[in-house]
Amino acid sequence: MALHMQDKVNAGVEIMTRRGEWNSGAKSPTWRAMQTVSAALMPIPGHIDPVPVPRAFVPRQDGRIDLLGLSKADLRMALETSQLEPKQVKLRAKQLWHWIYNRGVTEFSRMTDISKAMHPWLEQRFVISRPEVVEAQVSTDGTRKWLLRSDDGQDYEMVFIPDADRGTLCVSSQVGCTLNCRFCHTGTMRLVRNLTQAEIVGQVMLARDSLGEWPSQPEGRMLTNIVMMGMGEPLYNFDNVRDALRIVMDGDGLGLSRRRITLSTSGVVPMMARAGEEIGVNLAVSLHAVTKEVRDEIVPLNRKYGIEELLQACADYPGANNARRITFEYVMLKDKNDSDAEAHELVRLIKKYKLPAKVNLIPFNPWPGAPYETSTPERVRAFSSIVFEAGISAPVRTPRGRDIDAACGQLKTASEKKSRAELDRQAEEKLAALG
Repeated sequence: MALHMQDKVNAGVEIMTRRGEWNSGAKSPTWRAMQTVSAALMPIPGHIDPVPVPRAFVPRQDGRIDLLGLSKADLRMALETSQLEPKQVKLRAKQLWHWIYNRGVTEFSRMTDISKAMHPWLEQRFVISRPEVVEAQVSTDGTRKWLLRSDDGQDYEMVFIPDADRGTLCVSSQVGCTLNCRFCHTGTMRLVRNLTQAEIVGQVMLARDSLGEWPSQPEGRMLTNIVMMGMGEPLYNFDNVRDALRIVMDGDGLGLSRRRITLSTSGVVPMMARAGEEIGVNLAVSLHAVTKEVRDEIVPLNRKYGIEELLQACADYPGANNARRITFEYVMLKDKNDSDAEAHELVRLIKKYKLPAKVNLIPFNPWPGAPYETSTPERVRAFSSIVFEAGISAPVRTPRGRDIDAACGQLKTASEKKSRAELDRQAEEKLAALG
């Protein structure tokens, strides 16, 4: 039927061309009929609206738009929707991007290649913010922790860990956490909301401010690595994490290599391949157990995505190879997951799935009301030796920032003791919410 109608359209166009009507703009009945039929048959590619729709920027209470966390495209759109002359948009967006992400500037008056006459125009419409710092603490080992507060009064934390050859920023992705890993203090919090793209990027910007690392440069800086291992499950805030890390990795701005960024997940299997394809950073997996029984208890997400399914997703992770190994995080819990038999089973699983992997053994970091104890140093060393002897790297991570509750699994904005029954009930609620 469609082909028959298309033949009629083609025939009509040929007749009108001979009459000189098709290109003349004449609005004859034949011309209008052909336009109607052609429109009905015109295929619309994909699901993309061909009409550009301005992004809905949410202004602050003072009416200004915050430029922190905007991508290059969004930055241009913000200028366009603020009625900047079209000829100026591309240049001004490029200049603003450089000052925001390469120079770390928060005041338009310091942007020397933008005319002074334009500074008031920018100040009236825009702002370049930073997260509010509620409290900043420094551990005896040099670890720094910041308690941050959002515009809507929500608290979250970030941690900077300095080492001799690197400096790692541990970035949060949620206020609270979607999951309820039993050994993790953050997991005892209810999820309040996802952090925005700006709030994630803002943590990196604030750390650079504190370390005095502007302008951004690849050499000689203290902040060399980023781990998405703070509060929250990054893959349950995928879009904001992806878009924030794209800004962090942009060579014209913060310029941090994807090889120096690690995203940690507790095992959100359906999102792992997409993370590899769309973000492409290193992958760390919170494994913590090698049997269904134990992992179901301490990482309840295992009841939804089991160990075998998780390890297969690791084997399929785009870009994983011996140069970019997958890291398995394994917290050492006394008499729970630290036996020789479990070490041998860990080796077996890694070899079964032919995984380019290393294992980070993490002595459990206690917190008030925790239902577990830390494995003895002797037990941790024995476990590590078994894995090492099988040809798999298994270093023991030295706890950092314990005295300020900044160590792995200790981040939480308000301490509270909970009973075993309450933790179990909360775990079931969170798992039910995930479907």
